[in-house]
Amino acid sequence: MNFSVAPLSHNDREAVIDIFNYYVENTFAAYPENKIPYQAYDLFLQMSNGFPAGTISDGNGRVVGFGLLHAHNPMPTFSQTAEMTSFIHPDYTGKGLGKTLLAFLEKGAIEKGIKNILASISSLNPGSVRFHQRNGFLECGRFRRVGKKKGQEFDTVWMQKTLS
Repeated sequence: MNFSVAPLSHNDREAVIDIFNYYVENTFAAYPENKIPYQAYDLFLQMSNGFPAGTISDGNGRVVGFGLLHAHNPMPTFSQTAEMTSFIHPDYTGKGLGKTLLAFLEKGAIEKGIKNILASISSLNPGSVRFHQRNGFLECGRFRRVGKKKGQEFDTVWMQKTLS
């Protein structure tokens, strides 16, 4: 099956929030404890304004994943560093789509002058840690027992990739 990446748009609202909410309800990959409303998509758009952000769709145009970069810190001193958020529909993981989406984000980051991409990952999400490691990210820090979801405490694992 063919997949394509396109910039995030207002038309992606329901698909993106549905994918995100799957991870909210069923995993430790998304930090909220409860599902978020479709209106929260506006926050995603606002956070990623001026940064690379996109969706990945199957051959039928169905959005099966999304990713975005946003400011790590709003001060201009940190303008070369962005944080990454990405999620792939669970039926489509392990097919290389995360890597394709990451390449799209990295290309846009380089064009914007971003030299570092950071990812904050739950320690209860080892698959994401492995994905980032396989794609050039290194663990650069860990905040111990700072999160609690579904009664379980977790660390946030910070990973960094330096772009050339």
